[in-house]
Amino acid sequence: MRPRISSISIGLTVLICLFSLVLAGRDFYKILGVSRNANLNQIKKAYRKLAKELHPDQNKEDPKAQEKFQDLAAAYEVLSDAEKRKIYDRHGEEGVQKNANMGDSQDPFESFFGDFFSFGGSREERNQRPRGGDLVMDLWVTLEEIYSGNFIEVVRYKPVARPDKGTRKCNCRMEMKTYQMGPGRFQMSQEQVCDECPNIKFVNEEKLLEIEIEPGMRDGYEYPFISEGEPHIDGDPGDLKFIIRIEKHKRFERRNNDLYTNVTISLQDALIGFEMELEHLDKHKVKIVREKITWPGATIKKKGEGLPKYENNNIKGDLYITFDIDFPKKELSADHKEMLKQIFGQESKFKNYNGL
Repeated sequence: MRPRISSISIGLTVLICLFSLVLAGRDFYKILGVSRNANLNQIKKAYRKLAKELHPDQNKEDPKAQEKFQDLAAAYEVLSDAEKRKIYDRHGEEGVQKNANMGDSQDPFESFFGDFFSFGGSREERNQRPRGGDLVMDLWVTLEEIYSGNFIEVVRYKPVARPDKGTRKCNCRMEMKTYQMGPGRFQMSQEQVCDECPNIKFVNEEKLLEIEIEPGMRDGYEYPFISEGEPHIDGDPGDLKFIIRIEKHKRFERRNNDLYTNVTISLQDALIGFEMELEHLDKHKVKIVREKITWPGATIKKKGEGLPKYENNNIKGDLYITFDIDFPKKELSADHKEMLKQIFGQESKFKNYNGL
């Protein structure tokens, strides 16, 4: 009998373990690819990157694309909310489901990305309703932020509808009315017909918007916030759109993903060679060693020292460095002039040409 009892015990143990795994639910940290102590910015950055990669519109041949994307959306919804994350860390996904109705919340992908991808019905229904005007604003960022990435917080004072006393005319539309003018005589005319709705007033409320500046973003990039624009008393608010603008930098110029800069060196360094370090946008040093003569306008390329590519931050452009020569201002003695002639051994050359 003992072996039989032992088999039953082992079976129960395995069953309990499997049941515990089911209750534990999905590993949201693993789905997002972040550690358990990741901060909110790291979670948002991971979600944005994976959402682009795993969106079903981009993976139409993957039969599990929808399931992967739903897992990602669920992971972001929980871990980006401080209260839900606390519950998840203590009780797993089952605890979150008991304490919050995840099904009624807004689609995290749409709220995070705006209208970058089409979600079908919900957006079409929204377009059938009257809506307020869109707000478009330039957001100026530094080249350092474009290189390393950053999160920018913007305070938005948004008009929000609140109940007020009385009623108002609403949902007004034009309808055809038929009137009998006499025996066998009728007249049709268009009239405005309105409903009676509770009165409302708009009150400015403060809201904090967070904008992620991703490495490699381009000048003119549009960053939308859905329904954060001007309100409409009988419909939906418009959208708020930030246009990313890159400030002019003192030392670097961006051309696509490449960076260009100029360095002035002395005539002595230009002739005998030099070694220097150039401080990059994130403060790391780019070492430059030159052992041969450097002429005015000479350009060297440092591969992989440009800006990260927006679509894939692992790929970077190049850094192009053009050298200017600082000639000495003092006069040379006759002996020094003769010495230079002997060193260079060049004959005088004068060539006239159109260099434009």
